[in-house]
Amino acid sequence: MTVINADGLIMGRLASSVAKRLLAGETIYIVNAENAVISGTKEATFGEYKERRDIGSKEFGPYFPKRPDRILKRTVRGMLPYKRARGRDALGRLKVYVGVPDELQGKEFTTLEEASIERLSTGKYMTVGTLSHKLGSKF
Repeated sequence: MTVINADGLIMGRLASSVAKRLLAGETIYIVNAENAVISGTKEATFGEYKERRDIGSKEFGPYFPKRPDRILKRTVRGMLPYKRARGRDALGRLKVYVGVPDELQGKEFTTLEEASIERLSTGKYMTVGTLSHKLGSKF
């Protein structure tokens, strides 16, 4: 079992690393999902996610989440073969949380150097929590 602190990590790089580890059979918990960052300007990032939210309806999909933990889990799902048994099993071994839950309080957190925010060449980014609030989430 690995507990990853998403604070200050780039969401796409985090998701690709986690997807590889899940397919290898690892169980992963991600905490502080609201502090992961998405690179790009705030306007462009919000526009893309707002467009994805507006495609679906209550009756018909696709259903795109507002909450930061679900946005991160959906990003990881997009990097897995989730329509096959192997991908479904891998996705079942992933748990994503906003903040740190009580059962993980005393655990040691790891971070991913390859997904660190210092790897960004630009200062233009937005946290998943900010994006979530702009989409209308009340997490």
